[in-house]
Amino acid sequence: MYHRRTININRVVKLLQGAARSGASIPEILDKCGIPRQMLDDPDATIERDTFIRMMLLIMTQTQDEFLGFGQGRKSKPGTFSMMAHAVINCPNLGAAVERGIRFYDLFELSLQSRIERDGDVARLVVVADPRLDFREVIIEASLFIWLRFMCWLVGKAIEPQKVTLDYSDVRNDEEHRFLFDCPIEYMADQNAVTFRADFLELPLVQNELSLSKFLKDSLAQIFDGNIHNVGLPAQIRAIISNEYGNSFPDFTEICGKLNMTPQTLRRRLKEANTSYQEIKDAIRKDASVYYLSKPDLSIDEIALLMGFSEASSFHRAFKKWTGKTPSNFRREHFGVNL
Repeated sequence: MYHRRTININRVVKLLQGAARSGASIPEILDKCGIPRQMLDDPDATIERDTFIRMMLLIMTQTQDEFLGFGQGRKSKPGTFSMMAHAVINCPNLGAAVERGIRFYDLFELSLQSRIERDGDVARLVVVADPRLDFREVIIEASLFIWLRFMCWLVGKAIEPQKVTLDYSDVRNDEEHRFLFDCPIEYMADQNAVTFRADFLELPLVQNELSLSKFLKDSLAQIFDGNIHNVGLPAQIRAIISNEYGNSFPDFTEICGKLNMTPQTLRRRLKEANTSYQEIKDAIRKDASVYYLSKPDLSIDEIALLMGFSEASSFHRAFKKWTGKTPSNFRREHFGVNL
């Protein structure tokens, strides 16, 4: 059985081949990742998932290319995925977010295009790749995999694929494909696509600018882990506040109405989750405050106003209660900003 926290050496070799084509130093990468050269010749060898992620990050740094050298001479500068994610994060639902993300990457002249197809109760994310593209199979699988995992993160639910179709034969290990997609795989198909229920596209996004900022710090690890669980009640409330109210907070009764619950039921459900509406509000304010403190162009007085405090002193007291530090000390220690 293929272990989800390990990566077969065949994928490592493919990754290094793309990196070498872009001028990366393979001996340096192997050395920094602690991978012996002879391991590359063992078809049954595996490496830890975290080592694989570290290798990808090293290659991105050396090549300055998020495509890891697989872009047929075209690079995606570090930060491109981040800009795409920021472009889609305020979309009303998943379908709109995916469509906007696809249009974003269409701005680049790539040998790879994506589209969403809807057919009754099912939808397909289709990837079209130039037949002459080097490492074509690797690029197709990576595109489908990353899109699917990013979609799961956006809506906070595991989008279970019904099937994956690939227009080439099983040239490698089908066990790895099942690791990637956990669904039936159809080879020699008419198109490269992942099929899923169409109603997923109508789901609202539960993420926002603040959660995106956290996600981007270790997005590779989160995408590989795929530990997307159905969003719990506290996360639903956070999403309602963040998406509909900005930095203001609705009355508890308004939240009850949004969730179609009585106040007694909601209090009981939150207590079962070991939290309360006040704790959720405080957590949102804390996260938002930290986010704004990372922006050097904003003064602490301006951040206090953004967070709904009429006086900076009240913001100082609240922030110290949340973090144990004053806003200025926190900013200086974590972001190196002396404002």
